[in-house]
This record gives sequence, structure tokens and C-alpha cells, in this order.
Amino acid sequence: MRYFLKKYAVLLSLAIASILMLIATLQYAGGTIQDKNTIGFDWSRNFFSNLFQENSLNGLPNLGRIWAIFGMIFYSLGNGVFFINMSKKISDKQATLVLKIVGYSEILFNFLIATPLHDSMVTITSTLTLLGLFYITIFSFKTSLHLLKIGCVLSMLVFYYTLFLYGTGNWGLLAIMQKVTIIGNILLVISMEHFVQKEDFHLK
Repeated sequence: MRYFLKKYAVLLSLAIASILMLIATLQYAGGTIQDKNTIGFDWSRNFFSNLFQENSLNGLPNLGRIWAIFGMIFYSLGNGVFFINMSKKISDKQATLVLKIVGYSEILFNFLIATPLHDSMVTITSTLTLLGLFYITIFSFKTSLHLLKIGCVLSMLVFYYTLFLYGTGNWGLLAIMQKVTIIGNILLVISMEHFVQKEDFHLK
């Protein structure tokens, strides 16, 4: 059982996080930045951060809050363990150290996005995640795994574009790109975790 949990920690954490966040969206009473009278969670206009508030934007109690907070905890755990696992597959000492720092930071601090520290933590954790992904992308280009290279590059481009929208205050498109970024990140992490589990997989 311990071996199973260790081997599939990333997959289980992200699966649980996805389920909890989905439940949270179903429990959200309603309201968006554009219209506070809407009902339920609108995937094209609501942000996941709306799920972390005590009250929905329409003024009603947010029954999805506790589900969203635990979902964020498991999401942070899954991403953190992934970067730590990747650090063990890279021979470069500097890259290994960076990925470990990113991994443990994800576990210890990323969930703070679900608190009033949201704005500052988004900036910090996004920077760390991009740093970790940058190192992985660089080393992936030394392999013959072309789909891995493409996945890493696309993930970084989508991530950068989302941060650009966040910086320019384009809230309409940002609400959509937030979902695209997170779903893309989960798919990339799960795909890469498949290679990580192989004993002969190393990024040199």
C-alpha cells in the first residue's frame, strides 16, 4: 500500500483535487465580476478564486469553499511531489536543487492561494512553477521525446499568455485561459509522471 501511494502520489493528488474542485463549482451559489445576479459557477466568467471566498459574489453563502480549499491543498501536493520526483531524474546538480526548491515550495505555500494572500501568492507560485517548467523544458530538448518537448513548450506559452492577461487586467479572456492553463498543466504533469516512473528515464 505504501509503495502504491508513493508511486501514484501525483496522479492521486491531482485526481482528488479535480474532484474536489468540481464539487466546489457545483456548490457555488452564483455571481460573477460582470454580473452578480448569475446563478451557479460560470466556467467562462468565474475564477477559481471565487470558490475560496466565504460568500459567493451574489451575496449568498459559498458552500463550495471548504471543498475548494482542500482541492487546492491536494493540487499543491500533486504539483510539488511532481517537481521533487523530476529533480531525481536530472543529473545536473543546479537543476536538481532548483526543482527541489520549487517542489517543496509548491507543497508548503501554493495552497495559500486559497487565502487572503491570493494575489501575492499567485505571483510567487507562478514564477516558481515557470522556473521549474523552464528547467524541465531545457533538459527535455536533450531527449528524443518529441511529444514531451512540444508539451513543455506549449504549456509555457499558455502559462505566459495567461500571466500577460492577468497583468493587463483582461478579466473576460483570463477567466477562460485560467481553466485552459490549469487543465493543460494537469495533463502535462500526468504525462511526464509516466516517464518519471520509468527506471531508465533521466534528463542529462
